[in-house]
Amino acid sequence: MSESRDLLVEIGTEELPPKALQTLSEQFSSALCEGLKQEKLDYNIATPFATPRRLAALIRGVAIKQADREMEKRGPAVAAAFDNNGQPTKAALGFARSCGVEVADLERLETEKGEWLLYRRTESGQSTAILIPEIIERALAALPIPKRMRWSDLPYEFVRPVHWVVILWGEEVIETEIFGIQSGRETRGHRFHHPQSIRLETPSDYVKLLEKQGYVKPSFTTRHEEIRLLVNQTAEEIGGEAVIDEDLLNEVTSLVEWPVAVAGTFDKKFLEVPKEALIASMKGHQKYFHLVNAEGELLPHFITISNIQSIQPDVVRAGNERVLCPRLSDAAFFWEQDRAKSLDSRLNQLKTVIFQKKLGSLYDKLKRVAELSGDIAKQLGAEELQAIRAAQLSKCDLMTEMVGEFPELQGIMGEYYARHDQETDEVATALREQYMPRFSGDALPSTALGQTLAIADKLDSLVGIFGIGQAPTGDKDPFGLRRAALGVLRIMIECGLSLDVQQLLDKAQAAYPDNLLKAETSTQVFDFMLERLKAYYQSQGINLDSIDAVLICRPTSPLKVDQRLHGIESFRNLPEAVSLASANKRIHNILKKAGESFPDEPDQTYFNHAAERQLYDEMEVVSEKIAPLLKQGQYQMALQHLATLRDAVDHFFDHVMVMDENRTVRINRLAFLQKVRLMFLQVADISVLQV
Repeated sequence: MSESRDLLVEIGTEELPPKALQTLSEQFSSALCEGLKQEKLDYNIATPFATPRRLAALIRGVAIKQADREMEKRGPAVAAAFDNNGQPTKAALGFARSCGVEVADLERLETEKGEWLLYRRTESGQSTAILIPEIIERALAALPIPKRMRWSDLPYEFVRPVHWVVILWGEEVIETEIFGIQSGRETRGHRFHHPQSIRLETPSDYVKLLEKQGYVKPSFTTRHEEIRLLVNQTAEEIGGEAVIDEDLLNEVTSLVEWPVAVAGTFDKKFLEVPKEALIASMKGHQKYFHLVNAEGELLPHFITISNIQSIQPDVVRAGNERVLCPRLSDAAFFWEQDRAKSLDSRLNQLKTVIFQKKLGSLYDKLKRVAELSGDIAKQLGAEELQAIRAAQLSKCDLMTEMVGEFPELQGIMGEYYARHDQETDEVATALREQYMPRFSGDALPSTALGQTLAIADKLDSLVGIFGIGQAPTGDKDPFGLRRAALGVLRIMIECGLSLDVQQLLDKAQAAYPDNLLKAETSTQVFDFMLERLKAYYQSQGINLDSIDAVLICRPTSPLKVDQRLHGIESFRNLPEAVSLASANKRIHNILKKAGESFPDEPDQTYFNHAAERQLYDEMEVVSEKIAPLLKQGQYQMALQHLATLRDAVDHFFDHVMVMDENRTVRINRLAFLQKVRLMFLQVADISVLQV
């Protein structure tokens, strides 16, 4: 008998939810592997499979049984196990009885603490075949299925009704019941091309037989890349370029078992409608891929992936064209209807739309955002009145038919309608850019007005939701506040905006009615944003202690945080870094333990050692040099100047006793150390650096 076998598990179902298929497949395979590990069963490699009608995994080289285990059980000490005559005591007899042996069969274990009775036996590992059913049951129960369903009058629950189960262990079937279905070796092919059963002799037959006989490509990854190739090839034949959205590609892969590309066209008259609306119709409703020309302009063509190899492909194409036409007609109708009313005329409608129950309507929100936008615009040198206008119009497109049908077009349609209403280009662009970045890694607003509106809108939401006690907890963040906070930080840092986020949070809070929000809200949001900032830099591979050194100082400008951080990252590579970090740590500890109050400035008349005068004089010179650098955000150069203090600081600690017996001298020296520390804290707390 071989030492290992291949294991194939397949759960055949009704059509699985396409957006969840890939996750379910990967989780199922991972859970099976985890189950094998828990049972101490070795295996080589696992391959997941997933189609609309099946979840499967092929795990190669699974051990046929658990390894035998040496079991040891320690008993009483020998001194307590036998009496003076060498006869076993009750303790020894009881231990031997619990082990099912005689006292004479027990061994002895010598340790540093003495000698003990020991029972040792070999426990045979269980057969894998016995363990597999329970491993599968656990894997299925662990799947991330938010809402399980029941079918017929059966007591079982799963994501979809189950119709067949394959469990092949080498050439043998592991016989068990899963969801009331008896396991076997027969899988099923394509619902239309090969609805009959397909007999599998070994796990390695799975892919080959499904593809050759069953018209099923079971590998999600293989099918995914084949669809990409088919779409690109078909687009090339048409003379265009397919725009392949990865989410759409994943969804289409989850909808077909035997992909066939079908190209179609639509009437050119629809190209008068904004391309985003046409694309939303094709992608959202029909799952079609759209095509563009070399200039990026939308072409009147589409590509769909059929699940059938039709003998009449023209009929399939015509059918897809026919169902698309009314969808595009709807978009054209919405476009026509929406332009009959200006965005401005829709503003009062927002009074009936709740932003959040405790925080009022969207109309209320826009009043606050407009006020904050005007303030930010002034700071950025943008037109204040234009910023206010953009804020007032920012949510009006939510009341249009087009955005009602395609919510993902909010902001995008706002720009189109604003241009139609002859709003300025700056206002129109800001309406599109207000939601940026929409997701991690997304582009940022490119205009000052867009940046202004995006920041103001996000800060208003953060302050409002935090203020009523609904801050994100765990993995729950229904208002997307983590994304909003990171978006604000990215805009300020990556667009080079010198804004004080604490000041803006205070203003955002002041715009709400008195006593509506908790008093400490703006500070709470600021702390939350510092945490987001920490994660932002960690994801870039910045040293954690460098991040802590800057954030401990709680700088209120994200741009200056960035400048300080890059300064610290350079400083830590200087030869003086180790000594100065150590000295700052020493200063921090002395001041912390001092337990005495001292003035803000040392009195030079109390200096009684040359090392004090030397350090003081050098600090005055350095302070004069770094003052303009700090204002300009040139923290790296400022730290280079601060690094020149190393010898003077070392000399001070080598020759000066800070905690002098004379209280006046001691207090003065503590004030001196505080002055040294504060010089460095203008950039960062280098005492936390692990250099």
